[in-house]
Amino acid sequence: MSVPYKYQTLPIEKVFRDPVHNYIHINHQVILDLINSKEVQRLRRIKQLGTSSFTFHGAEHSRFSHSLGVYEITRRICNIFEQNYSNKKLKEDGWDDSERLIALCAALLHDVGHGPYSHTFERIFHTNHEEISVAIITSPETEVYQILNRVEADFPEKVASVITKTYPNPQVVQMISSQIDADRMDYLLRDAYYTGTKYGTFDLTRILRMIRPCKDGVVFSMDGMHAVEDYIVSRYQMYVQVYFHPSSRGMEVVLEHLLNRAHELFFEDSNLFYNTAQLLVPFFKKNFSLQDYLRLDDGVLTTAFNLWTEANDSILNDLSQRFLNRKPLKSCRFEPKTQDKLIATMKKITEKAGFNPDYYTAINSSYDLPYDFYHPELEKHRTQIELQQNDGSLTELSKVSQLVAALAGQEQGDHRFYFPKEMVDQNLQNDYDLFAETYRLFASHIHNGALI
Repeated sequence: MSVPYKYQTLPIEKVFRDPVHNYIHINHQVILDLINSKEVQRLRRIKQLGTSSFTFHGAEHSRFSHSLGVYEITRRICNIFEQNYSNKKLKEDGWDDSERLIALCAALLHDVGHGPYSHTFERIFHTNHEEISVAIITSPETEVYQILNRVEADFPEKVASVITKTYPNPQVVQMISSQIDADRMDYLLRDAYYTGTKYGTFDLTRILRMIRPCKDGVVFSMDGMHAVEDYIVSRYQMYVQVYFHPSSRGMEVVLEHLLNRAHELFFEDSNLFYNTAQLLVPFFKKNFSLQDYLRLDDGVLTTAFNLWTEANDSILNDLSQRFLNRKPLKSCRFEPKTQDKLIATMKKITEKAGFNPDYYTAINSSYDLPYDFYHPELEKHRTQIELQQNDGSLTELSKVSQLVAALAGQEQGDHRFYFPKEMVDQNLQNDYDLFAETYRLFASHIHNGALI
């Protein structure tokens, strides 16, 4: 008698060697089949940190390795829950291990819909990686769907509902999507490792020892408060020092302007793009299918940029070279409203000097909350972190942690004005000198306004 697909395990456990988690353990046939699907293998060709590799040269890791890492942390949480906190012991507050496969599949597939250079591509072509992840999971045309559908007829929809946070078991949802979840825990450790930054690390082992299931989701033992604090501070440091790095954002601005210029030119000379970037044409035309999307990766865009360095359009040509050869736009911080007139002056001088301000200047703002309070009135609220006392009662983290209370609800980030480095190079005359003088005036009005 054959074993149903959902219960099939590998005769010998398969492992993936990983620099962050040492070994990633695969026991379920379903998980191995998903890893080998073409939609998941595509993630090998998409960098986890996009343009950050231009600043931190080691940050060449992929969304594939991150997806495996999120799976592995989720697997460990499931093991801890089943061993120590099963529903047989804790009733409705315990963990039902029949949810394991749903959790593992959702963890592995949570980022399957990311496109090339992720968030920049999304802004230009108005795609949404979460919606596309759901489409990949629930569309019969994908290998991912066909694998999941072999488990149960409605299994793809169940996995997708974890990603959309509508799955009825909050323990599964919060394991993968909350303010301290398998996704964030992996990307902080992984990004810290590959960028070579130590302040992104935290005590994962201790946090996993302190994690608990409860009827309404996932909580942490009060004894683990300091480990959770460490995680919150690490996340804060990574955003300030890595994710919001001015040079990475400068390259992101170049990339955004480059794709915008290509999008604009398509309607003037479509033959150029049919010859150099045929896979992008459906996106220029705003008429793309799921299969069109799945053919894209970082290499497709990089090849197009290489070909565009020979384009007749001087802006497309120049921006392509700037991106490929790491020539980011430079920047300085500014305060909105109080310095808008100076920005307008700098844009005019940039244009007079021969640079189109639409493609050679930009305002870029990056903000994130290290920790946020629970706002149930918001459509997309964040689940607060709860600490469990010995008597079983729960306390929200910032109520007992002065450190977290100081960070909670406060956005971290800045506003930056980006412009060509040539505008402040020494020994340049006329308009360049006027720009540099205006820049010095501009920078003198703000704290730490040095050129980056």
